[in-house]
Amino acid sequence: MKVKILYFASLREALGCSREELELSAEVTTLGALRAFLASRGESWQALGAGRNVRAALNQRMADPEAVLAAGDEVAFFPPVTGG
Repeated sequence: MKVKILYFASLREALGCSREELELSAEVTTLGALRAFLASRGESWQALGAGRNVRAALNQRMADPEAVLAAGDEVAFFPPVTGG
């Protein structure tokens, strides 16, 4: 299944990209599994790793790691927003 992934703010800077489309393997069925897969790509991708404070949205709605992915979904990852 193919999904569109967007990266915002400091994640975009750390990863060096703002978006990509990925064909996911059959094992990547949830938002949490996608995040773990992305984090396994290498050093800079550890910005998405376990224990990092990263928020996620699925089709423009905040989502938990257990959210199930479907073909054509849009996933966005971003750091928490702080105000001042």
